Amino acid sequence: MDVLHVILQILLGITSLLLTLLILLHKGRGGGLSDMFGGGMSSGLASSGVAERNLNRFTVILGVTWGLVIIALGLLMRFMGASDS
Repeated sequence: MDVLHVILQILLGITSLLLTLLILLHKGRGGGLSDMFGGGMSSGLASSGVAERNLNRFTVILGVTWGLVIIALGLLMRFMGASDS
């Protein structure tokens, strides 16, 4: 069980970093903090519709994976703690 616990923790760290990176890659919609940092300015280098859609898909898939890893870690910790008592 310790090996599974370590693997899930490593996977959680990797997915957390990748999810943060993918979220930061999204185009700012304006009206929030993105305007403060220059995200409200339109640029000719903005991503196309297909690229933005693919980025959305990857972000959702990675977010679901991140959530499942957290649930698996929680269940593993709960049942590991119950078996130790």
